[in-house]
Amino acid sequence: MKILITGSSGLIGTALTRALEARGGEVIRLVRRPARSGGELSWDPHAERGGVDPAALAGVGAAVNLAGEPVAGGRWTTARKQRILDSRRSTTRALSGLLTALDTPPAVLLSGSAMGFYGDTGGRAADESSPSGSGFLPDVVRQWEAAAGPVTAAGIRVVYLRTGLVMSARGGLLGRLLLPFRAGLGARIGPGTQWMSWIMLADWVRIACYLLDKPVLSGPVNLTAPNPCTNAEFTSALAAAVGPRARLALPAVALRVGLGEVSSELLSSARVIPRRLLDTGEPDLWAAGTEIGPALAAELG
Repeated sequence: MKILITGSSGLIGTALTRALEARGGEVIRLVRRPARSGGELSWDPHAERGGVDPAALAGVGAAVNLAGEPVAGGRWTTARKQRILDSRRSTTRALSGLLTALDTPPAVLLSGSAMGFYGDTGGRAADESSPSGSGFLPDVVRQWEAAAGPVTAAGIRVVYLRTGLVMSARGGLLGRLLLPFRAGLGARIGPGTQWMSWIMLADWVRIACYLLDKPVLSGPVNLTAPNPCTNAEFTSALAAAVGPRARLALPAVALRVGLGEVSSELLSSARVIPRRLLDTGEPDLWAAGTEIGPALAAELG
């Protein structure tokens, strides 16, 4: 299969690209700089159809949209919040226009999304049937998903990848925490009772390939492990995996002062269940781990 990918240089995009190429797929990476190889195609997500000639994408059978400015990269100033939204909405709109302009459209689009759709769920479990939450991130996710609406209207199967916290020693949240935890400076965040919905990177890639191959699901799909954990459980599991015991705690008030509005992402609960994936009955989608302790131990061992 020939597969088109945006956001291929990120942690998830890099891992997915490698997996697709390893199994014989031809990957075309849309990049926002001049193309450096035959596997890249330069585009401008602010231009109509990305400024790409649809003829350059003849034979594309699937597309994966992973582009977007990192949410946790700094304080949520007004300008940065606008960039977070625009980087997702404009890219998805441009890609939608490009895919629907093809003489032979792809069979499927896996479109990036996030568990932020549900907002703060407290102790309540949320699945794909649950309503959207309120606040900045739920609003971003609603607009992000809506931008792919023309693709669905064109008869292309669209899957919204409502992704949880992706765990990998190579980057992301886990990668950033390794140094302080190995130094014995691991800390529970706030009360530690808030829920974290996570997934190992290897399982995210495995599930994405499943969704590309099997036309069994469309619409929103939660990409999380079946068993969310509390922040206190995560802190203990990571400390146990790397050595020193975590004895510290970061008070909620200190986080709010230091980080501003973005601290809500560390203090709110996200208890998100991958109900639609569980209902497929596929036994091996979470081969890298369904419980946070053993999964971290295997990743870091």
